[in-house]
Amino acid sequence: MTHDLVTALRPLLTAEAAAEAYATGTEAGDLEQAVWLRLLERLDADGPPRDPGQWLRRAVRAEARRTRRTRRLERPYPTEPVDDGGDPEQLALAAARGRALRAAVRRLPGRCPRLMEALLAPEDLTYREIAGELGISQGSLGPERSRCLGCLRRLLTPEVAAR
Repeated sequence: MTHDLVTALRPLLTAEAAAEAYATGTEAGDLEQAVWLRLLERLDADGPPRDPGQWLRRAVRAEARRTRRTRRLERPYPTEPVDDGGDPEQLALAAARGRALRAAVRRLPGRCPRLMEALLAPEDLTYREIAGELGISQGSLGPERSRCLGCLRRLLTPEVAAR
């Protein structure tokens, strides 16, 4: 029964949707899909309509009105929305790399852990602020940083090579 109804209504629905699609600013296929869905819902709830052709014409026009109303209310973004930072796998890998780096920084000798944490701080401290925080001269901060980065590089080399 349903198959016969669909077969009989397909040409009429194609013609009606094509006629209404231009005025709604949508694709005829989208209207057809919406009406087929309405028909399936109708069949499930109330059974087949008494006059399927008339029901189909009314359904197409109702969907066209709904689509026009929706298009009036919805506005496209002027630009593409900002990406939230990538896929979850890349975010997880970046977080794991950050945790590994911070763990390695904590294993550094002497003042290096405090210096590296200050350099990695999200506040983006200046050399003057870092030197004041660590109680060392600003001029010795560069050589100290180089020494600490060398230690960190040596510390991470076995971990990087193992991967």
